[in-house]
Amino acid sequence: MEFLDVKTDFAFKKVFGSLESKDILISFLNAVIDFGENEKIVDLTIVDPYQIPLVKGMKDTYVDVKARLSNYKNVIIEMQVLNVEGFEKRVLYNAAKSYSSQLQKGEVFTTLEPIIALTITDFIMFSEIDNVISYFNLIEKETLIKYNDEIELIFIELPKFNREEEDLETITDKWIYFIKNAGTLEYTPKKLVEEVEIQEAFEIANTAGMSKEELEAQFKRHDFIYLQKNSIEYALKQGMEKGMKEGMEKGMEKGMKKGMKKGMEKGMEKGMKKGMEKGMEKGMEKGMEKGMEKGMEKGMEKGMEKGMEKGKKEKAIEIAKSLLNMGVNIETITKATGLTRDEIG
Repeated sequence: MEFLDVKTDFAFKKVFGSLESKDILISFLNAVIDFGENEKIVDLTIVDPYQIPLVKGMKDTYVDVKARLSNYKNVIIEMQVLNVEGFEKRVLYNAAKSYSSQLQKGEVFTTLEPIIALTITDFIMFSEIDNVISYFNLIEKETLIKYNDEIELIFIELPKFNREEEDLETITDKWIYFIKNAGTLEYTPKKLVEEVEIQEAFEIANTAGMSKEELEAQFKRHDFIYLQKNSIEYALKQGMEKGMKEGMEKGMEKGMKKGMKKGMEKGMEKGMKKGMEKGMEKGMEKGMEKGMEKGMEKGMEKGMEKGMEKGKKEKAIEIAKSLLNMGVNIETITKATGLTRDEIG
């Protein structure tokens, strides 16, 4: 067996927006939207049911599936494979437009009915959270009080859903698994056959029951969308590679500058330290050398002075002794030589 890739908009609308899709859509919406126990929908009306699409330019912006629910809420469902610029604004615009377009001229605002914009993406929109399904309302910033439930945005991000067939437990898991994987399956998984509405969805998605024109339109749309997706991914990859290259070059340049600056600072610091050490060492050597030289000079000078004084004194003693032998009075000799009696002997 071969099944349509339900992630493409035409196939999604055929499965969930055909005339025979009412029970399928009720089961799916009750599985993925938290209506509350007492608010589960029991009926709905599909607006603008599926028609065999005209391919031609492939450029259309219609909402994939629209339905009016039994709880007096309206739901618009969009399947988006391409992460195009401004997509998040388009979701908000479609929701606001669907809400405001309910009011005809002269009607009062109380006739407006709540809008749920359910968007299924084949790319990650909110990388900061891990939730596969996320809900957004108008709320007060600090107290988180809801303004009202008139417009609610719900997102299902398929890349965040990583469960295998054997891990499927809830009806919610099974529906998301169906949407994400139907196009790659060759049989209907046992765990999904247990759910009657999912079995019916597989029957609608089975290519065997489609006309030649319908198959051609579906496959052309599939090829067109995935060609666009691959182009976006290729451009993104090239941009990332270019950014990484420029970043590396810039980083290397910055690193070299920083390294050179740090090297110069370190070199100067090391040089100054080494210079001071060498200077101190040299200064000490020179100081010691100079000190020794000066000390020797001073010692020699002092020694010579001392020696000369000693020599003079010895000569004076010799003269004094000679004078004493000649019979000169000792008082006269002491006065003449400056020697004491003891020194003369």
